[in-house]
Amino acid sequence: TPTVAGCARAHWCGGSWVGGAASGPDRGSTTQRSPGGERERDAGFPALHPASMIRGASADRRVVRRPAGGEPNGLWSEPESPPPPPPGGRVQRGEAGSGRDKVNEARRSTESVVFDDGTVTFFWRAHTLTVLFILTCALVYVTLLEETPQDTAYNIKRGIVASILVFLCFGVTQAKDGPFSRPHPAYWRFWLCVSVVYELFLIFILFQTVQDGRQFMKFIDSKLGVPLPERGYGGNCLIFDPGNKTDPYHNIWDKLDGFVPAHFLGWYLKTLMIRDWWMCMIISVMFEFLEYSLEHQLPNFSECWWDHWIMDVVLCNGFGILCAMKTLHWLSMKPYHWQGLWNIHSYKGKIKRIAFQFTPYSWVKFEWKPASNLRRWLAVCGIIFMFLLAELNTFYLKFVLWMPPEHYLVLLRLVFFVHVGGVAMREIYDFMDDLHFHKKLGQQAWLVAAITVTEFLIVLKYDPHTLTLPIPFYVTQCWILGFILVLSWTIWRFFIRNITLRWKETRLQKQDKTNEKEKVGNGNANPFMKSKHNASDARQRKC
Repeated sequence: TPTVAGCARAHWCGGSWVGGAASGPDRGSTTQRSPGGERERDAGFPALHPASMIRGASADRRVVRRPAGGEPNGLWSEPESPPPPPPGGRVQRGEAGSGRDKVNEARRSTESVVFDDGTVTFFWRAHTLTVLFILTCALVYVTLLEETPQDTAYNIKRGIVASILVFLCFGVTQAKDGPFSRPHPAYWRFWLCVSVVYELFLIFILFQTVQDGRQFMKFIDSKLGVPLPERGYGGNCLIFDPGNKTDPYHNIWDKLDGFVPAHFLGWYLKTLMIRDWWMCMIISVMFEFLEYSLEHQLPNFSECWWDHWIMDVVLCNGFGILCAMKTLHWLSMKPYHWQGLWNIHSYKGKIKRIAFQFTPYSWVKFEWKPASNLRRWLAVCGIIFMFLLAELNTFYLKFVLWMPPEHYLVLLRLVFFVHVGGVAMREIYDFMDDLHFHKKLGQQAWLVAAITVTEFLIVLKYDPHTLTLPIPFYVTQCWILGFILVLSWTIWRFFIRNITLRWKETRLQKQDKTNEKEKVGNGNANPFMKSKHNASDARQRKC
């Protein structure tokens, strides 16, 4: 009898036998299609998605246990005595698997087990015709019933916004699904289309002159296009200022501005994206070194030592990373058993089910393993580099485009990266974890990389003087030393060490062949000689 803990061949869920694992190169990223035509994705996990379960669920609803009145968050279990599998023993997933070993080979050990009763409601169905009808009605109203204003600037703005909205409507209904499906696949398709719009906007800014590009920002907000002074966080770095009799700790209170909770929340969300404590700490510490190295370019990077290491690294960043790791542990231990809202009879269960709609459909624990091979090591280094570059772009874009830190465009950019960054990191991890190197990089990861590079190119074009200011000699020495250390470790770990291991393995193989020939030649030797040969073989192997 198959069990909830996992079986070797198939699971019984919602009246249908479903294999316990994916097989082939597409494990962990299966695309299904719902009755309405909408493709649903299971967040990169070989799970039982509602769309993939609809036939089995509709065939026999009686085998699904009705939850008790107080059952939490709509979880359910399998029936104790499920009927036999379909004729011929056919299952939807893991057909080739005949045991637990094959299941483990097909499904990554870091993936959670998911069960779903297969409920497909109006919420999950595609609404392509509905969206097309509403869009057509809006355009007909603007064309026939609304009088066009005579304000040219207003018409240009409205035309650009309308064009973007039409593109977003098309993308939300027709674009390819990503790895996430909660709260809804359309939500993540929306942010994918926003990524395209933002990249096109950056390309437009890149092709303008410096003066025209800065003045174009007035087209978005009339308050922009004016040079803004950068605030310096250095100066008096005394924690206790005896000269100030009123408030000797005024330096600490001055640093406690809105950026403190922003730092905490930012690193909490970044850790949820990366899902690795070491990588997050490395990025956090390296960014502080970058601020030390570039404070001669941007006064905003000039901070006190305790602001760098105590307030930023230890308190804000460190506490945010710690809270995120606790959240990741909860998500990895949480049971992923889903049931349709209308199959839950208690109001408490319905409320919990609605709340859990905003949690992941399934969970994958990231194991980056940068030291396992050269490809993963270079990929992790590239991820860290792109993270640091995106962080620097935040400050340099404000500087070259004359945007104040509190402007809503700066906040919108951060919100944008929070949404697209998580999807991009999942796609990068799937790309690295796939055994077939020819697999394509995910669409969101491709766009995030293009956006990050384009932002840097805008900074380079709009203010090359600031970027080419000479770096202090001691800073250059530190970075050269760090680069040499990283390069030396890479050469030793992936080249010298491998050559040494191969040489030792070859020597042991030659010794084994020599010993076998001696044993064959001395087959009639006395037992005392055989024991000596065995002892010498053991000593050689220990060496």
